[in-house]
Amino acid sequence: MTWSRSLLFAAVAVLLLACGSAPNPAEPGEMTGPPPVVVVLGDSLTAGPGLRPEEAYPAILQRKARDAGYPHLIVNAGVSGDTTADALRRLDRALEPDARVLVIALGANDGLRHVPIAQVRNNLKQIIERARGRGIRMLLCGMETPPHHGWQYTIDFHRIFPGLASEYGIPLMPFLLTGVVGNPDLNLPDGVHPNAAGMRAIADAMWPYLEPLLR
Repeated sequence: MTWSRSLLFAAVAVLLLACGSAPNPAEPGEMTGPPPVVVVLGDSLTAGPGLRPEEAYPAILQRKARDAGYPHLIVNAGVSGDTTADALRRLDRALEPDARVLVIALGANDGLRHVPIAQVRNNLKQIIERARGRGIRMLLCGMETPPHHGWQYTIDFHRIFPGLASEYGIPLMPFLLTGVVGNPDLNLPDGVHPNAAGMRAIADAMWPYLEPLLR
């Protein structure tokens, strides 16, 4: 009489256990479940129109995290055309169950559309407070807007981001597009959206602010 394959495997498992050769359980601190998630909530500057997905800065940050030994999954939750109000409406869908870090990279479209300062600030506050209520760490990325609507609007818009970072005690990347805006070598022909080199520049500038939140 011959054993079935399942009985044979069972017998081998018993022998391994008896000999002390069975695999050891996971060591404390070892990843045994889903990886922690970093959600990058943004607009077209994050989504990367005209680029391959792997060229957008969240994908570059993913490679930096892997190279540094972090297990995190970095999700590009950028949607072209989004304002802070749009992002607030989709926040709960964007924050996956395993989200541990939220990068808030919003505001460019609000500024261009002359959304009232109080409304922009309130939308960002709600995003911050909802994420905080779930115990999610955050990085706030500053944004600037040109003086198409007057210098006072531009100044007040600038102040939103450091003000919120100070109020809620969260790290601030002063300006998402530092060194990128206005540089033709780092932007697509439209002069507005970063090209692949511009995305690398954003990721390089953001990494020192993001990396401590992964520890």
